[in-house]
Amino acid sequence: MKSIASLAVSALLLTQSWAAPTSISRCGDWTTREWDAIVVGAGTAGIIVADRLSEAGLTTLLLEQGGPSYGITVGTERPDWLKDTNMSRVDVPGLYKSIFEGNTKLTCGPEIVSSLQACATGGNSAINAGLYFQPPASDWDDYHPEGWHSRDVQPAIDRLVQRQPPVTQYSADGDYYLQTGYEAARAWLTEKAGYKEVAFDEQPDEKENVFGRPVYNYIDGQRGGPTRTYLQSALKRRNFHLQTGAAVDYIIQKGGKATGVHVMVDNQEKDIKVSPSGRVISSAGAILSPKLLMYSGIGPKNVLSDLAAASHTPYTESSSWVINENVGQGLFDNPNTFIELSGPSIESYTYSYADPPQEDEDKFLRSRSGPYTFASQTSAFWSYIDHEDGSRTGVQGTIDSSGFSKFTNNHTITLNVYGTSGMLSTGRVVLSSDGKFIAGPSSDVYYSNPRDAHDIATFIHSIFQSLPASTPDSPAEDGLTPLNLPQASTVDEIYEYITTPSAYAVGAVQHWSSSCRLGTCVDGDTKIVGTENVHVVDASIVSPLTVNPQFGIMVAAERGAEKILNLLGL
Repeated sequence: MKSIASLAVSALLLTQSWAAPTSISRCGDWTTREWDAIVVGAGTAGIIVADRLSEAGLTTLLLEQGGPSYGITVGTERPDWLKDTNMSRVDVPGLYKSIFEGNTKLTCGPEIVSSLQACATGGNSAINAGLYFQPPASDWDDYHPEGWHSRDVQPAIDRLVQRQPPVTQYSADGDYYLQTGYEAARAWLTEKAGYKEVAFDEQPDEKENVFGRPVYNYIDGQRGGPTRTYLQSALKRRNFHLQTGAAVDYIIQKGGKATGVHVMVDNQEKDIKVSPSGRVISSAGAILSPKLLMYSGIGPKNVLSDLAAASHTPYTESSSWVINENVGQGLFDNPNTFIELSGPSIESYTYSYADPPQEDEDKFLRSRSGPYTFASQTSAFWSYIDHEDGSRTGVQGTIDSSGFSKFTNNHTITLNVYGTSGMLSTGRVVLSSDGKFIAGPSSDVYYSNPRDAHDIATFIHSIFQSLPASTPDSPAEDGLTPLNLPQASTVDEIYEYITTPSAYAVGAVQHWSSSCRLGTCVDGDTKIVGTENVHVVDASIVSPLTVNPQFGIMVAAERGAEKILNLLGL
């Protein structure tokens, strides 16, 4: 077990060894006291919720089953070239892809979840690219219930941006790096396809036929996120405690009234109490929050029955269940397609974990400049596909600095195409049938409704019509030639390609959301329907967004904390 608790000075944290059996706390014994709020999951949302609740004066316990991540949390996973710094691999934006290649303790093991998820302080915000696009107002107005429309969440957006400003200039020297792909994409989309170039941080509502530079949540050339912002203010409070290495098995509840949580910590089982007026908030993520609820006797009847029959839960009697069929329903992940593009002007760049080019290593270490100050995406663009019924499907593209899989020569980059808001295909969180009941996504998450694949195929076909191809017989300096999907492909041929599993299609992006949605699974105050004091505040409650989900999840955390405090009259 590794523990961090409130600190008078955050810098003191750096003097502690996370592996040592040391607990620094100004709250006394965290296992024996009653808490006003217990937040499960120190991730993208949970940290924000815990910070805001403790700021309002509630005694707040934040539980995380994983361990350290950033250097500021005493994370020590790092290549040798970082050994004389206080940074871990998490702090370096250019190393984010290396996390997904394995050989790390930052992600959850297969015994926890059958999906790539973070089990570390900061959650998925500690392992993703850090893309930080603000959703357009229409995402809140069209897909979320009353109380969560754009006018309602605007104060939460304002608070978030104040704490974590968006960044479009990543390198401290003011230069943009790895720009050959950006320039080629810009020539293609703005000069040939008629896309408008915009600043996405300044014009978040512009998402139709627009192109621009990525927006990130970095801080001074390093990864940002709630660990470096909200957590640091929470750690200074006497009424806050963060406990890592603490896996919550289930919420202790009777008739939907939670009295605490059952935790495994230091190989010991402990029951942690919440006060009579207190709240338990699950912020474990869109797959693990439904799992926690199901293990706690809250969820679909058939799932609770299976768990009870296997004695895999203390809630073996149906009289102890809170039936909520919407727990785990509506799980969403962006369907994605990789399109490999090659051109004579392209200079591909592949990040190295252990051995960066000496010049790039020096630039990052000396001044937080160079390619390692960002995560490899050099540009982004959006559009919509309109339907006869007035609805529309969002589509997004990003350009990466290198090729992928079989196409990795020096003149290749990767276009990643997502389906986003308005999609009809969703799945659900399921528990494995092998008796271990490990949570994961159902098999129908992607393209279960054929309209979605047709929309994405239509989008790819439309931009291909303007692609300035470069062939040996007809070279074009700024040309781009698709390598794994012919430019002349019909919509039907593209449909077939993107729906056939391969290294380039139907792969999980791990942008999981929407598995316990506002208005159905939870009410407008984020409280689980059928319970008295059990809440979910994380990606689970957010409907599919037009953009990468991180910004929207952080907004939901700000708004969710506000809603809980309003319930308590604070």
